[in-house]
Amino acid sequence: MAALPVIMGILNASPDSFANGGVAAGIDAGLAMIDQGADWLDIGGESTRPGAAVVPPAEEQARVLPLIRGLAGGGVPLSIDTRNAATMQAALDAGATIVNDVTGLAHDPEAAGVVARLGCRVVLMHMRGTPQTMTRLTGYADIVADVIRELSERVSAAEYAGIARDNIIIDPGIGFAKTAAQNLELLRRLDEFACFRLPVLVGVSRKSFIGAYGQPPDPQLRAPGSIAAALFALDRGAAILRVHDVAETVQAVRVWTALREYSKEERPGALPLDPAGA
Repeated sequence: MAALPVIMGILNASPDSFANGGVAAGIDAGLAMIDQGADWLDIGGESTRPGAAVVPPAEEQARVLPLIRGLAGGGVPLSIDTRNAATMQAALDAGATIVNDVTGLAHDPEAAGVVARLGCRVVLMHMRGTPQTMTRLTGYADIVADVIRELSERVSAAEYAGIARDNIIIDPGIGFAKTAAQNLELLRRLDEFACFRLPVLVGVSRKSFIGAYGQPPDPQLRAPGSIAAALFALDRGAAILRVHDVAETVQAVRVWTALREYSKEERPGALPLDPAGA
């Protein structure tokens, strides 16, 4: 049987995370995700939801570095979710091995150089504008063709900066400068991203379009809709799922895998990853 999809657990290091239990509680939350079956952990200290406040890199690093150091020996690769080059450098020095940048390395002119120099994996996500402006930038002639074209520019820029193509993962950016209907269209046509011949990461977990169509206003209650969308994405070529609800997603993926007799040939364009190879 081919390798299962990679499950990337989301660990947000914001002041209100972990019930105010501090670093120890954050590390415990990360270890719990590993026990539940997470292959990677994605650690972030700045929210990028629509309208979120900007977090200075120094404050961001104060939030994430203790967690990275505490989880570096946990047995799974750690990803740093940041758009700031200084935070990327500090996180990679502390034990992270993957950079996940929602701007596709476009926000900080030093970011591509950090990734190229250290030779780590990088997730290039598609978005327009900033968290403060992206909801006003949803005009597309063809949502899939336009996202592919704009994401291609980020891939080309990364390669030009010296980043090995084998280290690049792409993310269509569900929920970033897209309407609820556009998010559905991206997922329906996700197999078109096979043109990149790169692993595709999809993050649908608790997104607002899950609330719009599944109708739970509370993001904490969106696990069933999130899992439904994630399994749909797997059928269309996703190789990595970025999720909040690790145990539930792992269980669903295992059953989906058994039913599908999972193989890379069944998923056009999907490139299976070795979870431990980051």
